[in-house]
Amino acid sequence: MTIMKQHLPFLRTAFAVTAFLMAGVLSADAQQTVPSVELTDLDGKTVDTGELWQHDGPTLFCFWATWCSPCKRELNNYLELYPDWQDETGVELVAVSIDDQRSKNRVAPYVNSAMWDYTVLLDPNSDFARAMGVINVPHTFLVDASGQIVWQHNNYADGDEEELYEELLKLAE
Repeated sequence: MTIMKQHLPFLRTAFAVTAFLMAGVLSADAQQTVPSVELTDLDGKTVDTGELWQHDGPTLFCFWATWCSPCKRELNNYLELYPDWQDETGVELVAVSIDDQRSKNRVAPYVNSAMWDYTVLLDPNSDFARAMGVINVPHTFLVDASGQIVWQHNNYADGDEEELYEELLKLAE
């Protein structure tokens, strides 16, 4: 019994951490619509994420960071396909940088050098990332025209864009 009393603070902490993590996992799985969070674009203009999906086609939210090689590879690989995807499905891609206050100054130079034709938003405090249940990047969400999250993918490997394209085509039917 004394061993149990001795470990009680640890067990309470472990239980609380487990409950917190499970709540995050459950809320990410239960997430159905895009939350409304105010972010800024590269020009410093405030953008409400809850309004970004409100157009005639699907929306891709790609969470990334300048220090994340798979993130940059993913978005660079989408670049050549994006115009065709837009023509076929009406998709809009929103690249959400989770670079923090120290590294967010690297975002615009990288985006300009890569010549991305995406909407790029800054989420330096990860408010939107947390609201979407993002734990690590890259993390991509596909949202239908009614604002429902219909597909998501975490991490990136070359060729993943084919699976995404198939999901886009399902929404275009």
